[in-house]
Amino acid sequence: MLILGVESSCDETGIALYDSAAGLLAHALHSQVAMHAEYGGVVPELASRDHIRRTVPLLREALGRANRTLADIDAVAYTRGPGLAGALLVGCAFAEALALALDKPTLPVHHLEGHLLSPLLSATPPAFPFVALLVSGGHTQLMRVTGIGRYELLGETLDDAAGEAFDKSAKLLGLPYPGGALLSQLADSGRPGIHELPRPMLHSGDLDFSFSGLKTAVLTLVREQPQPLSASFKADAARAFQEAIVEVLVAKSLKALRQTGLKQLVVAGGVGANRQLRAALDAGARKKGCRVFYPELEFCTDNGAMIALAGCLRWQAGATPKPAGAFAVAPRWPLAEISGGGQ
Repeated sequence: MLILGVESSCDETGIALYDSAAGLLAHALHSQVAMHAEYGGVVPELASRDHIRRTVPLLREALGRANRTLADIDAVAYTRGPGLAGALLVGCAFAEALALALDKPTLPVHHLEGHLLSPLLSATPPAFPFVALLVSGGHTQLMRVTGIGRYELLGETLDDAAGEAFDKSAKLLGLPYPGGALLSQLADSGRPGIHELPRPMLHSGDLDFSFSGLKTAVLTLVREQPQPLSASFKADAARAFQEAIVEVLVAKSLKALRQTGLKQLVVAGGVGANRQLRAALDAGARKKGCRVFYPELEFCTDNGAMIALAGCLRWQAGATPKPAGAFAVAPRWPLAEISGGGQ
């Protein structure tokens, strides 16, 4: 069966075609980073309008790459939530209207489930069960995954997500939007050991996270420096910040593997593309006789491929596609609500 995936939860419009037998046939993506850079962050109204402009051209692009037509589509999967309400409504309305016109069913998908399953798009995917580290701008969670729709929350952030802390700390260092990726690049040229930053909840005894205090520590460090900030200070501070956050993420992930007795760790979400995090996780897991799986870099951020895949796997696992036409989005939608199979 051929599944069309539609992603529009925030500031990236993604369209993809996934075949249950042949795998991913094509995907097309548009990022709104340049548009939002002028404002220093995502403007929800502008994001929604841009999704409207991009969806149809991206659909045509994906169909062309896959050498398929609308008539070949068996179902339309789309991100129901969580995310920005207006942005979600654009993708939902588009998917439901298209499915209704084609007389095909729809598959509402949880955005985090898409990220959770995205490593299954790789040439060497993990097998169930595994521990998953979801680490992005809006979420930091550790999950035990035993199958499609079978997710157990092991720990989560109590305040800022890791990606959010990256972006806020980058802004404190005077880096332009989007700052998280720039901070990571800058950290490569920073000197280790110049600044000491806290490792929040590193020894808390549980698998929860907290990163707001780390961001505050960066703010305090910045305020102690002569202004304007020197290039060397920015690089050294970026290095110290990244080392702190990576140490916490790695320690908690390895602890989750130890507690569950599992040998596979899946890392998904935008922060999962961080090179220092990947290197540290690989090294730590190797010492424990475990293995780490990542999605391809192009699937770390939001994309339609992960939504098409999640919809297809849900259908194959027994979830019932719904008739097109009636729709609703869920800007706030705990992943635990879909655990157990159906939606």
